[in-house]
Amino acid sequence: MSTKVDPASVNIVEKLVENFGFKETEEVFDNNPVYIKGNMAILTTNDEMIYYDNLDSGIERQLGFKPEIIAFASRHSSRQKLPALTVHVTGNWGKAMYGGKDGSLAVAEPRAMKLALLKMKELNDLGWTVCYEATHHGPSELEVPSFFIEIGSSEEEWMNDKAGEIIAETIVHVLENYKRAGFPVAIGIGGGHYVPKQTKRALETELAFSHMAPKYAHPLSREMLLKAIERTSGKVDAIYVDWRGSKGETRQMARNLAEELDLEFIRD
Repeated sequence: MSTKVDPASVNIVEKLVENFGFKETEEVFDNNPVYIKGNMAILTTNDEMIYYDNLDSGIERQLGFKPEIIAFASRHSSRQKLPALTVHVTGNWGKAMYGGKDGSLAVAEPRAMKLALLKMKELNDLGWTVCYEATHHGPSELEVPSFFIEIGSSEEEWMNDKAGEIIAETIVHVLENYKRAGFPVAIGIGGGHYVPKQTKRALETELAFSHMAPKYAHPLSREMLLKAIERTSGKVDAIYVDWRGSKGETRQMARNLAEELDLEFIRD
């Protein structure tokens, strides 16, 4: 999924079409041409993607098929203007400030996000940061798995050809391989927005992360942690806590819930 109002998204789509054999069809989505390669489609909208709740229903309504997974090709912005390649699932632990609904989480696909993280790291010869981001922003009202894959964090990076090529290759790799991947899956609790401990774990071990709730979203309610488990595609095996990066009541709640649900509790 891409948008005409995002220069990084346009950059990534250009590289997909130039390098990976996507062909323009007569189909249109939101009045924009659809590009197809095998069972993959590039769809483009005209507005910011973070506000596109019920996109899966919109695709079914306009094109007559329901997607299995949606990869949002996007820019990432930060005050630090950190050059970065990032991946995350969407949703709001509390109030929805940037799309989606309050206390609503999209469906995470941990296998896809881990494969994206690993592939971006493998291809990254730019010297940029490669990381997960915590669950944040919309859209959150989707009933099929989705993830944002992003170039950050300023216009210079958004327009970088090599970054566009890395993300394009990563998207194709993920969509072709995620169904065959098998990793133990954890919900992540704690840390900062770029969840460095979770990123390190995913890059160095077999563990894949689903939704991640950073410290700034704490105290996290039991209801929202249960929702994160429910809104994960496939089985959740563990709850992971960045112990020093979490508030006391949240980490204790997470420990208790892991015991109650017979999930592994990982303290880091």
